[in-house]
Amino acid sequence: MRNAQRYSFIPIDVALGEASFRPYLPLTLIYQQNSVITSGLLDTGASVNVLPYSVGVELGYVWEQHTTALSLTGNLAQYEARVVVLQGVVGQFEPVQLVFAWTQATNVPLILGQVNFFMEFDVCFYRSHLQFEISPKSLALE
Repeated sequence: MRNAQRYSFIPIDVALGEASFRPYLPLTLIYQQNSVITSGLLDTGASVNVLPYSVGVELGYVWEQHTTALSLTGNLAQYEARVVVLQGVVGQFEPVQLVFAWTQATNVPLILGQVNFFMEFDVCFYRSHLQFEISPKSLALE
């Protein structure tokens, strides 16, 4: 992977040993003049990026001002969600526009899913080494 940055998996519950490690990516989210340094769970099985309610509020979003609703599935299906667009910065890469389903759920991690995180970045997982590499999307495969 050209211009790739490597990150380590993060343990979530040390009592579970190696089974608790997850691929969390540190990133900065930017909306207007506000920014939040956070981390997102790389989830290839998630259809969309998911922004927890508290992070959206910290960025300055006001729930009532975002009226484009969408339905989430799975364990988030019971929560309302609104579409929000912001800038994301990963490592030393250029900022990219990320589209999120901003959910009212408070007990959910920030999730980086197919739309549109994995459309903007190439990711290679090395689970047996508890690491992953990430690079901006390639225009052509080598």
